[in-house]
Amino acid sequence: MIIDLANTNTRKIQDALTAARHRMGGPATGKVLTLIIATTEAAQYDAVRAAAGAAREHPCRIIGVIPRGTAEESRLDAEVRIGETGPGETVLLRLYGELAEHADSVVLPLLVPDTPVFTWWSGSAPQQPSTEPLGAMAQRRVTDTAGGADPLGTLKRLADAYTPGDTDLAWARITPWRSLLAAALDQPHADITAAKVEAAPNNPSAALLGGWLAVRLAVPCEVSPSYGPGITAVRLSTRSGRIAVTRPDGRVATLSRLDQPDRQVALHRRPTAELIAEELRRLDPDEVYHDAVARYAKGLKEPSKEPRGAKARARARAKKS
Repeated sequence: MIIDLANTNTRKIQDALTAARHRMGGPATGKVLTLIIATTEAAQYDAVRAAAGAAREHPCRIIGVIPRGTAEESRLDAEVRIGETGPGETVLLRLYGELAEHADSVVLPLLVPDTPVFTWWSGSAPQQPSTEPLGAMAQRRVTDTAGGADPLGTLKRLADAYTPGDTDLAWARITPWRSLLAAALDQPHADITAAKVEAAPNNPSAALLGGWLAVRLAVPCEVSPSYGPGITAVRLSTRSGRIAVTRPDGRVATLSRLDQPDRQVALHRRPTAELIAEELRRLDPDEVYHDAVARYAKGLKEPSKEPRGAKARARARAKKS
């Protein structure tokens, strides 16, 4: 069901949502969160489609905020969708004139009561997400540095502006890589002396993966360009040989160790809907992301002064004993 409301207000939008739910036979909202999408007219279709896919796992109210230029007269047009692309509710807000500068005042009455709020910027990231009006009302703030003109520069800027609750889809993209590398390093291995990440140029996920490796392994890390797609390899140098994970096709990775036969592991590039669904699973600040992005901003070449992860815990236990 799609309801178009021209030159409307939030009261009429609420009435339309209530009437549509009753017409669909579900008077209760049944939503667990509100997902605000700050987007543009050109990007709204893909963004809303990805959010609707994530809503199958997390039933939510999706509110798309689309500023529409500098019209002389302030106006609000809305499009309400229920039962079209998933179990959630979607409201697209097109804001004209000065109203576009006060999107938070329009969105606030439409939030699902007593539920968490997530804000996702589907295009260029703001200067400081936590101080943006749409970001200040959210528990989690999601950016996507890969969608901007200067991904690595934006990543460094977001590291400096980090506030607990911030995260980036470039970080969610490397979750399978981190899981595979952690599993590989759970097996006995010689001391790791250096790490190298190979990826397509200007890839923010590779930068974050390099930061994560540098922090957790307490070794210098290098990020070097490859032909892609995305991240193509991670190579860890040890005193007895090299541990490598290579993925030249974006689908299947090969785990290589000197003392073991090669193993192939599914490691496909995930769609945006899966990335958003992953971010919607947690409300607490992602401190591991903060460590990784802060380390990238400071530089990856020098080893960390304080080892992190399993080695750090082992050394702490040895000191106590």
